[in-house]
Amino acid sequence: MSVFTLGLNHATAPLDLRGRFAFSAEQLAPTLRAFRQKLQRSPEAALVSTCNRTELYVGADASLVAPAVDWLAEVGGMSGAALREHAYVLENEAAARHAFRVASGLDSMVLGEPQILGQMKQAVREADTAGTLGTTLHQMFQRSFAVAKEVRTSTEIGSHSISMAAASVRLASQLFEDLSELKVLFVGAGEMIELVATHFAARKPRAMALANRTRERGEKLAGKFNAEVLPLADLPHRLGEFDVVISCTASTLPIIGLGAVERALKARKRRPIFMVDLAVPRDIEPEVSRLSDVYLYTVDDLSSLVQIAGEKRQAAVQQAEAIIETGVQGFVNWLGQRGTVPLIQALNAQADEWRASEIARARKLIAKGENIDAVLESMSRGLTQKMLHGAMVELNATDSDHRAELTHTVSRLFLRNGPAAGKTESASGPVPAADTDSHL
Repeated sequence: MSVFTLGLNHATAPLDLRGRFAFSAEQLAPTLRAFRQKLQRSPEAALVSTCNRTELYVGADASLVAPAVDWLAEVGGMSGAALREHAYVLENEAAARHAFRVASGLDSMVLGEPQILGQMKQAVREADTAGTLGTTLHQMFQRSFAVAKEVRTSTEIGSHSISMAAASVRLASQLFEDLSELKVLFVGAGEMIELVATHFAARKPRAMALANRTRERGEKLAGKFNAEVLPLADLPHRLGEFDVVISCTASTLPIIGLGAVERALKARKRRPIFMVDLAVPRDIEPEVSRLSDVYLYTVDDLSSLVQIAGEKRQAAVQQAEAIIETGVQGFVNWLGQRGTVPLIQALNAQADEWRASEIARARKLIAKGENIDAVLESMSRGLTQKMLHGAMVELNATDSDHRAELTHTVSRLFLRNGPAAGKTESASGPVPAADTDSHL
């Protein structure tokens, strides 16, 4: 079994392209089933989709890479060649290292941010629900989660980063002198909006409101911040009341258009509006950024604000990378051992067959009145000859160019603890073959 990762992220693809490959949590399981159905095979598969990345993890032979690329390209409505310009494919050790780095927050736009770990765990749960997880991917993800936990507890990787939520508040503070005079509108009711609302609530704005497609969910979150709840349908008419608008929904199309913002600015008599679109795909039409009294930021725009340099951060990164590398090598060793499982099973089956054959023969001899000691001697000799027969035949049949290598291998297998280990010499003459039928 091999593993590979097919993905695109904030470093390889622009926001609008990433938006074409964004999946909500509810879409993950059916999308994975569709992937299997399209390939007409049953590979292990998991799908991670966030505002910064979409990644398909597959446990299968590398021959599935090309079909997987074509499938994902079709989902995004583009050609496989076009997708390859922005995507990456990582296999086996590289795929595991990438998963471990993502889980630990080292591959995020916000270095060390903790949200991605929860999103990966959600992806694993959805893959399990879809029936596509499998032993190999389960093992890789569980090890990545353990490594991520060690990174967070053993290093300061997360203490030197600014979250998207905090960055939003910092930007608003640069535009408005006093946040306590502002009216803030949140659009959506997911985890990111809750984080941003928490940061803004700490600055005690004059009023907060929340608009969401599902009123019940919106009321539940708004209740935490004593915020007004707006029907999403009222958004275009009331947009002008708010100085700050933060949006992050799972909508596949923009929900705040250019016309609505233009009308809001007119109602505000050109007083500026600070807007943050944290959604992928976009919630706010990109043309809005051209309006002179609107300050619109996307997740990609915030990237420069959440990168912090310094010796402490670099030291933490180095520590984290060392922890990750240890975890990766452990997984690679496990994966390699998994490859020998069929051979081990075959060896055990063959040994059981030999044992059963010798026991059956011994029982017949005992039933005929043969001496028990003689029967046991014959049985043990029979088992020994059966086990050695293959090695003896190979030693005799191997040409001189390869005999020394085979001799060393046989010595390691059969003479590991004996005084003659590694000293067997049969480079020129034949080796006496074990006769598996000599006792018959």
